[in-house]
Amino acid sequence: MRIIIEVLKHALMITGFVFVMMLIIEYINVQTKGLWQNNLAESKWKQYFLAAFLGAIPGCLGTFTAVTLFSHRIISFGAVVTAMIATSGDEAFIMLAMFPQKAILLTAIIFVVGIIAGFITDKVISKKHFEIKFSNNKLPFHEEEKCDCFPKSNLLIHLRKPSTHRILLLIIISIFLVGTVLGEIGPEQWNWIRITITLTSIIALFIVVTVPEHFLEEHLWEHIAKTHIPKIFFWTFGTLLVVHILLQFMDINGWIANNMFVVLAVALLIGIIPESGPHLVFVTLFASGTIPFSILLASSIVQDGHGMLPLLAESKRGFLSVKAVNLVFGAIAGIIGLLLGF
Repeated sequence: MRIIIEVLKHALMITGFVFVMMLIIEYINVQTKGLWQNNLAESKWKQYFLAAFLGAIPGCLGTFTAVTLFSHRIISFGAVVTAMIATSGDEAFIMLAMFPQKAILLTAIIFVVGIIAGFITDKVISKKHFEIKFSNNKLPFHEEEKCDCFPKSNLLIHLRKPSTHRILLLIIISIFLVGTVLGEIGPEQWNWIRITITLTSIIALFIVVTVPEHFLEEHLWEHIAKTHIPKIFFWTFGTLLVVHILLQFMDINGWIANNMFVVLAVALLIGIIPESGPHLVFVTLFASGTIPFSILLASSIVQDGHGMLPLLAESKRGFLSVKAVNLVFGAIAGIIGLLLGF
C-alpha cells in the first residue's frame, strides 16, 4: 500500500504539472494564431528551424501544425522529419518535471539532430515523390476567430454563473495548487520545481476564470481535460508502478547493464508506436538511473507522441517513411552513445 500511495502522489504531481502547462500552451497557441505561417516558403533553413521549434513545443500542437503545413506544401517533407525528431510529445512535460536540466539538454540535442536529419532527408529523397504526392491531403488548420480571452465586460458573468466545466476545472486546479503549496504533491521542500508548479497553477486558474465559454469548452475541456489528461495519468501511474515493482523485486538493473544494445533495439521499436505513453517507460528508467542518456536520446528521436497521427490517417506510406528516417537517426545516435559510454 505504501508503494501505491507513493507512486500515486508522484503520478498526480506529474499529471497536474502536465495539465496546467497544457492549458497555458493552448492559451498561447490560440492567442498567437497564424504568426508562424508568414514567409515560410522563403528558404528551407527557415522551414527546418520553424519545424524544430514546433517539435520542441511540449505536447502535440506543434507537430500537428507541422503536418498541416506540410499537407499545404508550405514546408518540405524533410521539415516534417525535423519536427518529429525534435518532439518529445507529452513526455516533454514529464521529463521537465522529473529531471529538468537533462530534459533541456535532451531537447537541445534533438533540436539540432532534427535540423540535420531534415536537411539530409530533403537532399536524399525526391521532392516530387513526397511533396506532390501528399499535396492533396487536405488536413485543415484549426480555424476560428481570434479569442477574446480576457473579456472585461463578461468577466463577472463567468464568476457569477460559471458553467459546470468551469467549476470542475477550477476545483481540479485548486486542489492541485493547494496540495503543492502544502507539500502533499510534488517536492516536500520549496525549490524551483515547487515554485514553478505553484506559479503555473496560478496562471492556469487565471486562464480558466477569464476565458470565454467557447474557448473553455472546445480547448480546455474537450481537447485537454477529456482527451489528454486521463491517458497521461493512467500511463504515468501504470508505468511508474510497474517500473517501481521491477526495480524493487527484480534485478532488472543487472540485466539491462549486460544487454544495453538489446534495450536500445527495444526502445527504437517501441518508438514507432504513434502514441504518448510507451516512451514513458524509458523516461522512468532513465530517471531511476537504470539506463544511460544515449538510450533515452535514441528513444526520443524515434518517438513523436501522437504527433504523427494526422499523417497516419492521411498516408500510411508517409507515416512509415518518416518513421524509417527517424529509426535510422535514432539507431545511429544510440549506438554511438553506447560505444562512447554515455
